[in-house]
Amino acid sequence: MSSPQSQHPAGSTALNMDHQWLPFTANRHFKQAPRIFVAAEGMHFTTHDGRQVIDGISSLWCVGAGHNRRPIAEAIKKQLDTLDYATAFQISNDQAFEAAQMIADLCPGDLNKVLFCNSGSEAADTSLKVALAYHRARGEGHRNVFIGREKGYHGVNFGGMSVGGLPANRKVYGAQLLPRVDHMRFIHDPVHHAYIHNQEPVWQEDPLLELEGRILALHDPSNVAAIIVEPVAGSAGWYLPPKGYLQRLRQICDKHGILLIFDEVITGFGRMGTNFGAD
Repeated sequence: MSSPQSQHPAGSTALNMDHQWLPFTANRHFKQAPRIFVAAEGMHFTTHDGRQVIDGISSLWCVGAGHNRRPIAEAIKKQLDTLDYATAFQISNDQAFEAAQMIADLCPGDLNKVLFCNSGSEAADTSLKVALAYHRARGEGHRNVFIGREKGYHGVNFGGMSVGGLPANRKVYGAQLLPRVDHMRFIHDPVHHAYIHNQEPVWQEDPLLELEGRILALHDPSNVAAIIVEPVAGSAGWYLPPKGYLQRLRQICDKHGILLIFDEVITGFGRMGTNFGAD
């Protein structure tokens, strides 16, 4: 596909923007008035024309410690000078085991195994694969139904889009998504809880009544492999779950032998004031 020649950002050197396709971006519109970052320090970006911009979302939740932190940069350089990369197939390295132990020590309860991935999307799909493999290994390979939530976001791979509940992300790929997936209702009640302030909303009804009364009854709990949710909804807007919701969801899963997957790409590593939303 051809496109008009891109214009160069004011104040920048010659920059050919014809070859990168930006995700979730109106690319033609972007190239008419591009927003280009050229440097970062602490919590601020510097734009190509010298403005300072606050990185309010930690660059999609992966720069929580801030930009250009000297101890982090020095540690990265030290590791690059020592061992830049080693395959994880049949081989590993000392730092990977040390990092896994540090993460396991942060996790709540008996969560103590770490499988490293390259992105949130890959992590979400991997969690679904692990769930299927787990049930198959214990003689319940018929458990292959997944349950997500309306407006949930679990990445851009086919598995994550299947359990995700964002219509705009699903509509083009519907025929290729996983076949045995259902979705719970969303956790926001705009009529009774249009505004909340730093506390979980209290619902008059049980928001998980539909899960047990319709969804699990329809598929039969014995066929369900896992339920996957964000502890706090993020990509569809920042919504706290109803009071007691996550504890009740845990109880329902335990009752029926269903795995519960928390997608903590947004809520993990201290962003909730605890190590993880699961805490």
